Amino acid sequence: MSFAPLLEVRNLNVFYDHFQAVRDVDLTVGAGEIVSIIGANGAGKSSFLKALVRQAGHSTGSATFEGGNLWQYSTRGIVNLGVALVPEGRKLFPSLTVQENLSIGWEIGRKGDIALDTVYEWFPVLYERRRQHARDLSGGQQQMVALGRALLANPKLLLCDEISLGLAPRVVGELYAIIPVIRDRGVGVILVEQDIARSLAVADRFYCFLEGEVSLSGKPGEIDRESIMQHYFGT
Repeated sequence: MSFAPLLEVRNLNVFYDHFQAVRDVDLTVGAGEIVSIIGANGAGKSSFLKALVRQAGHSTGSATFEGGNLWQYSTRGIVNLGVALVPEGRKLFPSLTVQENLSIGWEIGRKGDIALDTVYEWFPVLYERRRQHARDLSGGQQQMVALGRALLANPKLLLCDEISLGLAPRVVGELYAIIPVIRDRGVGVILVEQDIARSLAVADRFYCFLEGEVSLSGKPGEIDRESIMQHYFGT
């Protein structure tokens, strides 16, 4: 299956002072394509996502989004353009209600088909708890709010950073059930994960990061697990 070009990253390097977190990374994502980035902790996966939305350290290289220079915009401009990040750690406002946290995505993003009712349909528990403060939710429910907030920005490209981290398998299953639904709407998705099996199960293509570089890339069904594990750990 071929995908219309959406994001093209070339020769991306990310620096934090004198430390280089990402080195010479090339990566592409098409509209309606799920791309997984796997790698151990510290492999540069989160820095890659943050660089896309101009929230990392100093970055060099290029990022083209729908044919234009993504980095000519501020973070807010990138969101308005159609790129939304579900950050590691959720970054919710604990004193705001579920609905208030969700509404932030709608207010700062693009307007489109995904509205509050859509998110409540996908995550019924959030409707039940819509008047509760975010701090009073379980970890899984907070992650649903973080994902729902990003989706309410009606992105063309959704960036998910470790959405399964620390959650029970049942909750992870609920979160991951939404990913193909989003893909079928024509949204490109980048999944950053340490959970290899979960991530590759839904991905069209994957990139394995090792010490800030791409050590392996391809389609999940075309590369054996042993090769993936060797490039994941650098053995």
